[in-house]
Amino acid sequence: MIEVIDLKKSFAGTEVLKGVNLNVRKGETVVVIGRSGCGKSVLLKHLIGLMKPDSGKILIDGVDVTTLKSEEMYEFRKRFGMLFQGAALFDSLTVWENVGLALLEHTDLSEEEIRKKVCQKLEQVGLDRLDDMKPSDLSGGMKKRVGLARAIAMDPPVILYDEPTTGLDPIMADVINELIRRLQKQLEITSVAVTHDMKSAYKIGDRLAMLYGGKIVFEGTPEEVMASQDEVVRQFVEGRAEGPIPVYQE
Repeated sequence: MIEVIDLKKSFAGTEVLKGVNLNVRKGETVVVIGRSGCGKSVLLKHLIGLMKPDSGKILIDGVDVTTLKSEEMYEFRKRFGMLFQGAALFDSLTVWENVGLALLEHTDLSEEEIRKKVCQKLEQVGLDRLDDMKPSDLSGGMKKRVGLARAIAMDPPVILYDEPTTGLDPIMADVINELIRRLQKQLEITSVAVTHDMKSAYKIGDRLAMLYGGKIVFEGTPEEVMASQDEVVRQFVEGRAEGPIPVYQE
Protein backbone atom coordinates (compact mmCIF):
# COMPACT_ATOMS: atom_id res chain seq x y z
CA MET A 1 0.00 0.00 0.00
CA ILE A 2 2.77 2.43 0.98
CA GLU A 3 6.42 2.18 0.02
CA VAL A 4 9.01 4.75 1.07
CA ILE A 5 12.24 4.40 -0.90
CA ASP A 6 15.53 6.07 0.13
CA LEU A 7 13.76 9.28 1.26
CA LYS A 8 16.08 12.20 2.03
CA LYS A 9 15.29 15.68 3.35
CA SER A 10 17.48 18.52 4.65
CA PHE A 11 16.66 21.87 6.23
CA ALA A 12 19.21 24.68 6.07
CA GLY A 13 21.97 22.17 5.43
CA THR A 14 20.94 19.86 8.27
CA GLU A 15 20.00 16.34 7.16
CA VAL A 16 16.84 15.14 8.90
CA LEU A 17 15.91 12.15 6.74
CA LYS A 18 19.03 10.42 5.43
CA GLY A 19 17.58 7.59 3.35
CA VAL A 20 14.37 6.30 4.95
CA ASN A 21 13.01 2.99 3.67
CA LEU A 22 9.65 1.71 4.89
CA ASN A 23 6.88 -0.58 3.65
CA VAL A 24 3.29 -0.60 4.92
CA ARG A 25 1.03 -3.44 3.85
CA LYS A 26 -2.64 -2.92 3.09
CA GLY A 27 -4.79 -3.02 6.22
CA GLU A 28 -1.94 -2.88 8.76
CA THR A 29 -0.84 -0.22 11.20
CA VAL A 30 2.84 0.68 11.26
CA VAL A 31 4.02 2.86 14.13
CA VAL A 32 7.16 4.94 13.65
CA ILE A 33 8.85 5.48 17.01
CA GLY A 34 11.75 7.71 17.92
CA ARG A 35 12.83 10.71 19.97
CA SER A 36 11.23 14.13 19.61
CA GLY A 37 12.90 15.96 16.74
CA CYS A 38 14.13 12.83 14.97
CA GLY A 39 11.99 13.46 11.85
CA LYS A 40 8.82 11.43 12.53
CA SER A 41 6.43 14.26 11.71
CA VAL A 42 8.58 15.27 8.74
CA LEU A 43 8.07 11.74 7.38
CA LEU A 44 4.28 12.05 7.84
CA LYS A 45 4.24 15.39 6.01
CA HIS A 46 6.00 13.73 3.07
CA LEU A 47 3.44 10.91 2.98
CA ILE A 48 0.56 13.37 2.68
CA GLY A 49 2.39 15.61 0.23
CA LEU A 50 2.89 18.65 2.47
CA MET A 51 6.63 18.42 1.87
CA LYS A 52 8.71 17.44 -1.13
CA PRO A 53 11.84 15.33 -0.56
CA ASP A 54 15.31 16.24 -1.74
CA SER A 55 15.43 12.75 -3.25
CA GLY A 56 13.72 9.39 -3.00
CA LYS A 57 10.23 8.08 -3.76
CA ILE A 58 6.95 7.49 -1.97
CA LEU A 59 4.66 5.02 -3.69
CA ILE A 60 1.06 4.86 -2.49
CA ASP A 61 -1.05 2.30 -4.34
CA GLY A 62 1.66 2.40 -6.99
CA VAL A 63 1.52 6.20 -7.45
CA ASP A 64 4.71 8.14 -6.75
CA VAL A 65 3.27 11.09 -4.82
CA THR A 66 6.57 12.97 -4.94
CA THR A 67 6.01 13.58 -8.67
CA LEU A 68 2.43 14.86 -8.44
CA LYS A 69 1.67 18.49 -9.25
CA SER A 70 -0.21 20.61 -6.71
CA GLU A 71 -3.68 20.07 -8.21
CA GLU A 72 -3.06 16.34 -8.57
CA MET A 73 -1.88 16.16 -4.95
CA TYR A 74 -4.99 18.01 -3.71
CA GLU A 75 -7.12 15.34 -5.37
CA PHE A 76 -4.93 12.44 -4.22
CA ARG A 77 -4.98 13.76 -0.65
CA LYS A 78 -8.69 12.90 -0.42
CA ARG A 79 -7.54 9.30 0.08
CA PHE A 80 -6.06 10.27 3.45
CA GLY A 81 -7.50 10.97 6.85
CA MET A 82 -5.32 12.53 9.51
CA LEU A 83 -5.53 12.83 13.27
CA PHE A 84 -3.37 15.78 14.27
CA GLN A 85 -1.39 15.98 17.49
CA GLY A 86 -3.63 18.67 19.01
CA ALA A 87 -6.80 17.50 17.18
CA ALA A 88 -6.63 20.77 15.15
CA LEU A 89 -10.34 21.50 15.32
CA PHE A 90 -11.63 24.83 14.05
CA ASP A 91 -12.74 26.82 17.11
CA SER A 92 -15.35 28.81 15.20
CA LEU A 93 -17.10 25.68 13.84
CA THR A 94 -19.42 23.31 15.67
CA VAL A 95 -18.59 19.63 16.11
CA TRP A 96 -20.73 18.58 13.16
CA GLU A 97 -19.20 21.30 10.94
CA ASN A 98 -15.69 20.16 11.90
CA VAL A 99 -16.41 16.48 11.21
CA GLY A 100 -18.37 17.23 8.04
CA LEU A 101 -16.03 19.86 6.61
CA ALA A 102 -14.50 17.66 3.91
CA LEU A 103 -17.94 16.31 2.99
CA LEU A 104 -19.25 19.88 2.63
CA GLU A 105 -16.26 20.89 0.51
CA HIS A 106 -15.73 17.83 -1.66
CA THR A 107 -19.08 16.05 -2.13
CA ASP A 108 -22.51 16.84 -3.54
CA LEU A 109 -24.31 15.44 -0.48
CA SER A 110 -27.12 17.52 0.98
CA GLU A 111 -26.75 19.03 4.45
CA GLU A 112 -29.20 16.45 5.78
CA GLU A 113 -27.16 13.59 4.29
CA ILE A 114 -23.95 15.06 5.68
CA ARG A 115 -25.47 15.43 9.15
CA LYS A 116 -26.57 11.79 9.02
CA LYS A 117 -23.08 10.64 8.04
CA VAL A 118 -21.46 12.86 10.68
CA CYS A 119 -23.70 11.31 13.34
CA GLN A 120 -22.63 7.83 12.19
CA LYS A 121 -18.95 8.76 12.45
CA LEU A 122 -19.42 10.32 15.89
CA GLU A 123 -21.18 7.17 17.06
CA GLN A 124 -18.24 5.10 15.79
CA VAL A 125 -15.90 7.03 18.11
CA GLY A 126 -18.28 6.85 21.06
CA LEU A 127 -19.77 10.34 20.83
CA ASP A 128 -23.33 11.45 20.14
CA ARG A 129 -25.58 14.44 20.81
CA LEU A 130 -22.56 16.76 20.56
CA ASP A 131 -23.28 18.00 17.04
CA ASP A 132 -23.89 21.66 17.89
CA MET A 133 -21.23 22.05 20.58
CA LYS A 134 -18.05 24.05 19.98
CA PRO A 135 -14.53 22.65 20.55
CA SER A 136 -14.14 24.98 23.55
CA ASP A 137 -16.91 23.00 25.27
CA LEU A 138 -15.07 19.68 24.91
CA SER A 139 -12.48 17.87 27.02
CA GLY A 140 -9.12 16.88 25.55
CA GLY A 141 -10.29 13.31 25.01
CA MET A 142 -13.48 14.45 23.31
CA LYS A 143 -11.50 16.71 20.98
CA LYS A 144 -9.29 13.76 19.98
CA ARG A 145 -12.35 11.64 19.26
CA VAL A 146 -13.96 14.41 17.20
CA GLY A 147 -10.66 14.68 15.30
CA LEU A 148 -10.76 10.93 14.72
CA ALA A 149 -14.37 11.14 13.48
CA ARG A 150 -13.27 13.85 11.04
CA ALA A 151 -10.36 11.69 9.88
CA ILE A 152 -12.71 8.85 8.88
CA ALA A 153 -15.53 11.06 7.54
CA MET A 154 -14.57 10.54 3.88
CA ASP A 155 -13.98 6.80 4.39
CA PRO A 156 -10.30 7.10 3.42
CA PRO A 157 -8.21 3.97 2.79
CA VAL A 158 -5.24 5.52 4.65
CA ILE A 159 -5.11 7.32 8.02
CA LEU A 160 -2.08 9.08 9.47
CA TYR A 161 -1.77 9.67 13.22
CA ASP A 162 0.58 12.32 14.62
CA GLU A 163 1.19 11.58 18.33
CA PRO A 164 -2.43 10.42 18.89
CA THR A 165 -2.21 10.21 22.70
CA THR A 166 -0.24 13.38 23.46
CA GLY A 167 -1.82 15.49 26.20
CA LEU A 168 -4.21 12.78 27.41
CA ASP A 169 -4.36 11.08 30.79
CA PRO A 170 -3.48 7.34 30.79
CA ILE A 171 -7.11 6.17 30.79
CA MET A 172 -8.21 8.42 27.91
CA ALA A 173 -5.01 7.56 26.02
CA ASP A 174 -6.02 3.91 26.23
CA VAL A 175 -9.53 4.80 25.01
CA ILE A 176 -7.99 6.43 21.92
CA ASN A 177 -5.70 3.43 21.37
CA GLU A 178 -8.69 1.07 21.57
CA LEU A 179 -10.62 3.22 19.09
CA ILE A 180 -7.72 3.28 16.61
CA ARG A 181 -7.40 -0.50 16.83
CA ARG A 182 -11.15 -1.10 16.49
CA LEU A 183 -11.55 1.25 13.53
CA GLN A 184 -8.61 -0.38 11.76
CA LYS A 185 -10.33 -3.77 12.00
CA GLN A 186 -13.84 -2.52 11.21
CA LEU A 187 -12.90 -0.30 8.26
CA GLU A 188 -9.79 -2.22 7.05
CA ILE A 189 -7.80 1.00 7.15
CA THR A 190 -4.08 1.18 6.39
CA SER A 191 -2.43 3.39 9.01
CA VAL A 192 0.87 5.05 9.81
CA ALA A 193 1.28 6.53 13.29
CA VAL A 194 4.21 8.40 14.78
CA THR A 195 4.72 8.51 18.54
CA HIS A 196 7.21 8.30 21.38
CA ASP A 197 4.51 6.78 23.65
CA MET A 198 5.54 3.13 23.83
CA LYS A 199 2.29 1.98 25.48
CA SER A 200 0.40 3.38 22.51
CA ALA A 201 2.91 1.98 20.01
CA TYR A 202 2.66 -1.54 21.42
CA LYS A 203 -1.15 -1.41 21.49
CA ILE A 204 -1.98 -0.03 18.04
CA GLY A 205 0.97 -1.25 15.98
CA ASP A 206 1.08 -4.41 13.90
CA ARG A 207 4.69 -3.47 13.27
CA LEU A 208 6.99 -0.84 14.78
CA ALA A 209 9.80 0.97 12.98
CA MET A 210 12.40 2.99 14.86
CA LEU A 211 13.69 6.19 13.26
CA TYR A 212 17.14 7.15 14.46
CA GLY A 213 19.94 9.09 12.80
CA GLY A 214 17.71 9.86 9.84
CA LYS A 215 17.07 6.20 8.98
CA ILE A 216 14.87 3.30 10.03
CA VAL A 217 17.25 1.28 12.19
CA PHE A 218 14.86 -1.45 13.37
CA GLU A 219 11.55 -2.95 12.26
CA GLY A 220 9.48 -5.64 13.91
CA THR A 221 6.32 -6.66 15.68
CA PRO A 222 5.71 -5.31 19.20
CA GLU A 223 6.94 -8.66 20.54
CA GLU A 224 10.13 -8.44 18.46
CA VAL A 225 10.76 -4.88 19.68
CA MET A 226 10.32 -5.97 23.32
CA ALA A 227 12.75 -8.84 22.78
CA SER A 228 15.33 -6.83 20.79
CA GLN A 229 18.85 -6.65 22.18
CA ASP A 230 19.77 -3.70 19.94
CA GLU A 231 21.20 -1.09 22.31
CA VAL A 232 19.58 1.86 20.52
CA VAL A 233 16.16 0.19 20.63
CA ARG A 234 16.58 -0.91 24.25
CA GLN A 235 17.59 2.55 25.43
CA PHE A 236 14.60 4.18 23.77
CA VAL A 237 11.87 1.73 24.76
CA GLU A 238 13.17 1.60 28.35
CA GLY A 239 13.54 5.39 28.51
CA ARG A 240 17.14 5.34 29.76
CA ALA A 241 19.43 8.40 29.72
CA GLU A 242 22.52 6.17 29.41
CA GLY A 243 23.22 4.49 26.09
CA PRO A 244 24.24 5.16 22.49
CA ILE A 245 21.48 7.75 21.91
CA PRO A 246 22.84 11.14 23.04
CA VAL A 247 20.70 12.86 25.66
CA TYR A 248 21.20 16.30 24.11
CA GLN A 249 20.61 16.52 20.39
CA GLU A 250 22.48 19.08 18.35
